Amino acid sequence: MKKNIFIFAVAIALFAGCRNQEQNLNADIESPVTVENIKLKSIEEFINTTGTAFPKGEITLKSKITASYYLEKNPEAGRVWQLGDKIKAGALIARLEDKEYVNSIKMATNQLNLELTETELKKQESLYEKGGVTLKDLKTAGINYENAKTTVESSKLQLDKTYIIAPIDGVIVDLPYYTQSTQVETGSTIAKIMDYHVMYMDVQLPEKYISVIKPGQVVKLTNYTIPGDTIIGNITQLSPAINADTRTFKGNISINNPKYLLRPGMFVKADIVTNQQDSAVVIPKNIILSRQRGKTVFVVDRGIAVERIIETGLENNNEIEVRKGLIKNDRIVISGFETLSNKSKVKIIK
Repeated sequence: MKKNIFIFAVAIALFAGCRNQEQNLNADIESPVTVENIKLKSIEEFINTTGTAFPKGEITLKSKITASYYLEKNPEAGRVWQLGDKIKAGALIARLEDKEYVNSIKMATNQLNLELTETELKKQESLYEKGGVTLKDLKTAGINYENAKTTVESSKLQLDKTYIIAPIDGVIVDLPYYTQSTQVETGSTIAKIMDYHVMYMDVQLPEKYISVIKPGQVVKLTNYTIPGDTIIGNITQLSPAINADTRTFKGNISINNPKYLLRPGMFVKADIVTNQQDSAVVIPKNIILSRQRGKTVFVVDRGIAVERIIETGLENNNEIEVRKGLIKNDRIVISGFETLSNKSKVKIIK
């Protein structure tokens, strides 16, 4: 009996020794983690939406007469105008020549008649002051002058139809091809110009944001063709009415596009900035663990992972503000935190 008790005691001692050895071994294991020093920075809270960008100015120039077509040169490029050329208001794009049409306007004759009636009016004014003519004579001279002036202005308008001139600054986005000197019919499209230095976008916004989104708020816009660039816009108008079918309200966004990165018709992702905080503790959202005690993260202090309970504030798709639980220069675990427990030993690999 004593022998059995001795054997049992030895077995327990051996088991306890092995267990202590295993615990000591486990205690020495260092979990690999990646850390990042917390730096204060700004964070923005925004509402996502999408829409199509349109040019602020757009005009299609058509032939108002039937005449021979001559495409003019782009003075900056030294060649005829092409698609994609930037153009200034007042630039000559094409000429429409028709001698019979020009002769019928009688511009020279009308201009000469204007000069004669102007001279006659001045003469009548001088005579009237001296009592040499009646008021009726003076008014008749005035009527003749005004009629002659109207005729010249009308002639100029008729002649203007022979010149296709850009009425706005912009970019040529359509330029149908016609052989030089070929006849084009009245109503033929000569060119289309778009001004998309500034653009606009109509968006439909969820009803729940009607008290959150306000005119003047900054909007950050991106397109998949320009992933590295963010274009800035602003909310300009908001409808006070809710669409009963879609439960949305309409908003208008003005977009500054100085480098012409956005093109008319592009599908755009828009982030409407509704709140902002500067000099805040900001961390990635994906490193937060949900515990019974609340939201937690791990920080490293002298090789030990310490669990911190945090209180959060503003957030967006990727980041979140920490208002309590972390401070500047804390070394926060951003990788390898999934298997950690409080007071675990860690090895920083990056």
